[in-house]
Amino acid sequence: MRIGVLALQGDFALHAKALQRCGADAVEVRKPEQLHDVDGLIIPGGESTTLLKLMNEWGFVPALEKFHAAGKPIFGTCAGLIVTARDVINPPQLSLGLIDVGVERNAYGRQRESFETGGTATLDGRRVPIEMVFIRAPRIRRVGPGVETLAAHGDEPVMARQGSVLVATFHPELTDDPTVHRYFCEMVKGREARST
Repeated sequence: MRIGVLALQGDFALHAKALQRCGADAVEVRKPEQLHDVDGLIIPGGESTTLLKLMNEWGFVPALEKFHAAGKPIFGTCAGLIVTARDVINPPQLSLGLIDVGVERNAYGRQRESFETGGTATLDGRRVPIEMVFIRAPRIRRVGPGVETLAAHGDEPVMARQGSVLVATFHPELTDDPTVHRYFCEMVKGREARST
């Protein structure tokens, strides 16, 4: 099982390490053609406007749309969530619309308002503890009817899934907790099993 991590900017190296700890073969993806060789993709945190600019410059947008249309799992964290969302505010910006959520950028405030907390996620029908690190995190302000909320902080969704797309407002790669990456690996394995 080969899982790509979009390596244009952001904390892609930590995601790759987290995937390796889960037994996946992690590939740093820097060119759109590399998407042919991976079974799933993580779009990491970073700066969403910069990320979108680089994705446009390198021709990633049509390649990602094709990747998504093929049913290959995508996991967007923080800026990766913003890029995959249906609509974005504060300020409005273009996004790929791969998951039916509305997102507000930097909604938890600036760097100094970053925080770490424990929470509970419902994964495959089981409630499990997870660790969450929020850094200049976006907020999910709207959840579409086909979207399942997997974890919340207070009464706000912080992790959600629609079909093959998983998103989180927090950074699971900044903790030693493998739960979220392991869940994404299972999504990729499940897709692989269905396609063979």
